[in-house]
Amino acid sequence: MHPRRPFPLPIVAAATALFLAAASAAFAQKAAPYDGYLCCSMLSDGSWISDQNYDDGYKKTVPAGTPVKFTGFGRWRLLVEIEGKKLGIGNDYSRTIDMDTFAARYVLKDDPAARLRAMAPKVRDAVLKRKVMRGMTREQVVMALGYPTASYTPDLSKPLWNYQFRSGEFQVFFTDDGRVDLLFGVPESRAKVWLE
Repeated sequence: MHPRRPFPLPIVAAATALFLAAASAAFAQKAAPYDGYLCCSMLSDGSWISDQNYDDGYKKTVPAGTPVKFTGFGRWRLLVEIEGKKLGIGNDYSRTIDMDTFAARYVLKDDPAARLRAMAPKVRDAVLKRKVMRGMTREQVVMALGYPTASYTPDLSKPLWNYQFRSGEFQVFFTDDGRVDLLFGVPESRAKVWLE
């Protein structure tokens, strides 16, 4: 009987490196610091928040700045607890971005409520009502409506953001200095979000 030969050192080293990298990646995902605050006013049916964030008349608004506890990742969803309830924040229409980027968009380390309080009263009121008005910044639009989905607006630096609601789409146009100039869209969707 021949004695067993040990694996060559380079193979052992490579296998160990692969194992450690996989373990580190798994740990990093489970330990990712996604506890924080909701970026923007999002609409929930009680168990689900979609990145499309459309207003179909029955969902409850979860305001920007609401504390969020991260519990894990599901399939194309961020699993969280909000006000003691388990919810999924669904990456339904932004799948061109990875889940870490998605999570960092929607759950912020710094409470946006402080920035909301510093806004002019008319702008703050619009944000709280999920409305957009001329002169708003991109950040204020995000706080009011959420992000436009990556499927319809892949580049947030562009002057046009395209939102999709069940009632139809609408577009927010920004000036060169990043302020809302115009909003176009089907009348029903436009009426839900535009503040003259």
